[in-house]
Amino acid sequence: MIERCRDAFPIRMMCRCLAVSPSGYYGWRDRPPSPRVRDNDRLLGRIKEMHAESDGVMGSPRIWDDLRFAGESCSKNRVARLMRANGLYGVPQRRRWRSKASGDRPGDVQNHLARDFSATAVNTKWVTDITYIRTGEHWLYLCVVLDLHSGVVVGWSMSHRQERQLVIQAVLMALWQREGHAPVILHSDRGCQFTSAEYQHFLVGHNLICSMSAVGSCADNAAAEGFFGVLKRERVNRRRYQTRAEARADIFDYIERFHNPRRRRQLEMLNEKDLLLTEPSAEAG
Repeated sequence: MIERCRDAFPIRMMCRCLAVSPSGYYGWRDRPPSPRVRDNDRLLGRIKEMHAESDGVMGSPRIWDDLRFAGESCSKNRVARLMRANGLYGVPQRRRWRSKASGDRPGDVQNHLARDFSATAVNTKWVTDITYIRTGEHWLYLCVVLDLHSGVVVGWSMSHRQERQLVIQAVLMALWQREGHAPVILHSDRGCQFTSAEYQHFLVGHNLICSMSAVGSCADNAAAEGFFGVLKRERVNRRRYQTRAEARADIFDYIERFHNPRRRRQLEMLNEKDLLLTEPSAEAG
């Protein structure tokens, strides 16, 4: 307060009124920043950079995750405190629950995931689903195929119609980037696009194992639903799309320029750390 009002009132008078010694005030003013303050300033710079790169959607938990992957040793509470003190906030999630009728699952199809969304390698477990995007030209439908090991969207397609070809195009894109021909579990809900005979024949012809959720259980496909929730919270709900073309371009930007590169970087860092942890044991052997 004395520093802020030094041009309006005499310093010694303010020190006498606030019971502060003049030498204490001058010592505080001339004292260099402590190592903790300097480190907080450096860390805040990285936080602001990551927050800006995410278009202001990432909150303290995800910022802390990125800092930890980048090698920073700081607590989640410290990141939250620095962000709160500097007016940096993420986009909170809105909870909305809706239900719809499920289709009939083909008799030979099972729920192979059983809510186990972990995967030990890429291209072993995929999940897929469809969501809708509101535009000035009515709805735009988006289908994605998500790899459960890396979290990368390996396939996606968009159309003004919610039909079988929307799903097949997304799966085809995922197949184009797949290395090898090992079988992959592809999990979905019971939408009519996924239960159709054309889609089922397509999966069999490309060595994909069909897996489907139980009746009325959205948690069975929580990984895909979670991605759509993040997409809408961080990008779609913050925009007003006048045309479908505008929505396509923005969703492409989110998937290919923000989500996928970030997931790939995290996977590379995890692989590097696993390699560093295994190298000493290999040398000892």
